[in-house]
Amino acid sequence: MLVALVAIVGTMSIASEAHASAIPLTVEADQSVYEHDTKITVTGQVANVIPGDVPITLTVVNPLNSLVTIDQINVSNDGSFTTSVSTAGNLWKYDGTYTIRVNYGSLDNKVTVELTGGVSTDAKHTDHSDEEMHHDGVECGSNEVAILDACTSYDISGGHVISATVNTNDNSVIINIDADDDGTLTISPSESTQNGIFMVLVDGEESDDAEINGNTVTVPFFAGTEQIEIIGTFVIPEFGTIAAMILAVAIISIIAISAKSRLSIVPRY
Repeated sequence: MLVALVAIVGTMSIASEAHASAIPLTVEADQSVYEHDTKITVTGQVANVIPGDVPITLTVVNPLNSLVTIDQINVSNDGSFTTSVSTAGNLWKYDGTYTIRVNYGSLDNKVTVELTGGVSTDAKHTDHSDEEMHHDGVECGSNEVAILDACTSYDISGGHVISATVNTNDNSVIINIDADDDGTLTISPSESTQNGIFMVLVDGEESDDAEINGNTVTVPFFAGTEQIEIIGTFVIPEFGTIAAMILAVAIISIIAISAKSRLSIVPRY
C-alpha cells in the first residue's frame, strides 16, 4: 500500500508539472502594488519559441483605458523574457489598476498591478494637460468629428461617436463612442493629422479584428465599448487658427525685413 501511495503521488506530481509547463505564455510582475516614479520588473516564459527572433509586444493601459507605453521584448533561447517598465511620467500619474499585456504570435496574456500615491482618476474631468487636446469649439456636420481643428468624416453602426482627442505622447487619436450594440467604426484621420497607423486599441486592448488600409481604419466593437484609440508613427500637435495667424504675420515681417536689408546694402552712386 505504501508503494502504491508513493506511485500515485509521484504520478500526480508529474502530471501537475506537465500541466504547468504546457502554459503557452506566462507573464508576471515582481510586485502587485507600486508607487509612482518606480520601476516594474516584468518576467515571463513562452512554451514554444517561434523561429526568426520574433519579439514579444508589451503594452500597458492605465485606469482610464489609455495607452501608457508600448515596447518589444526579445525572447531568450529557453523561452524566457524580462524587461523593466518605469512608472514615471504624466500618463502614469493616476492611481488605480494598470494592465500589462504581452502578445507573442497568436498568444496573449496579461497581469495587473496597482499604483498608489498619485492622482485620483476623479481629477481626470478637470485635468486639461497637454497630452490630450479637446476641440469642442469646432462645429462639424453629421457623421463628422473634430480632430484638431478639422472635421473628419466617419461611418458607424451600433452606436455613435461622442468626441475625439489627440494624444501627442503616444501619437494616437482617441475616438470616444457610445455603443448600444455590436457595431463597426470606419474612419480616416487626415494624413496631415496622423500617419503610419499600425495599431488599434478598443477599450485599452489591442484589436485583432481591426483592418488598417493606409489611413483608413475599420474597427469592429462590442456593445458597451467606450473608446477606440488609433496609434500611428506621428500625430501633429495642436496648431490653432490664432497660432497660424501669428506665424503668417511673423513670416511676412521676416520677408519685409530681409527685403529692406538687401536694399540697404546696394551701393549708392
